[in-house]
Amino acid sequence: MEGIVVRRVIPSDNSCLFNAVGYVMEHDKHKAPELRQVIAATVVSDPTKYSEAFLGKPNEEYRAWILDSEKWGGAIELSILADYYGREIAAYDIQTTRCDLYGQAMKYPERVMLIYDGLHYDALAMSPFEEAPEEFDQTIFTVHKDRTIGPVEGLTLNLVRDAHRKRAYTDTANFTLRCGVCQAGLTGQKEAVEHAQATGHVNFQEYNSYLSH
Repeated sequence: MEGIVVRRVIPSDNSCLFNAVGYVMEHDKHKAPELRQVIAATVVSDPTKYSEAFLGKPNEEYRAWILDSEKWGGAIELSILADYYGREIAAYDIQTTRCDLYGQAMKYPERVMLIYDGLHYDALAMSPFEEAPEEFDQTIFTVHKDRTIGPVEGLTLNLVRDAHRKRAYTDTANFTLRCGVCQAGLTGQKEAVEHAQATGHVNFQEYNSYLSH
């Protein structure tokens, strides 16, 4: 297919993963409430598979957590959504340029693509030309016998590498934050989580940021 790979920006509202998946699967950027319900139902239906060890919290607690629109999704949610839709989900990480593939063990016949900057997920699509309207986007790609999606993969990697060169990511291990409550300076996601657990403060601002979220 002729065209270019483009990044379709999803609003930064803590539900970007779900809305990005909604867009690439169904051309709908407002699927988060429904997809959170899907994940909650999946997890509750199989407490053996979705154990506390797997989820990082008790099954019922996780269910309430994922239904909270303020909570972010990650690898667990992407693996469940790949199975729900019966398609591979490729998530490209700008900082490492790595691609994490969800659902590949099932050898699904199609794949969709997301891009992740350390904090936020956007959708990736094939567009016939620069500035083409979103209704022309192709977001679902056939997986070939060699388990690739052909030339689209190379174009996508070029886009990801370009974003990496521009440092268009947040290094969550080393980025600097300030607590909006007590003004404590913190480095990285780990310190922020520990500070939140110790103090109950959850209002953080990133500073000396090069990102426009």
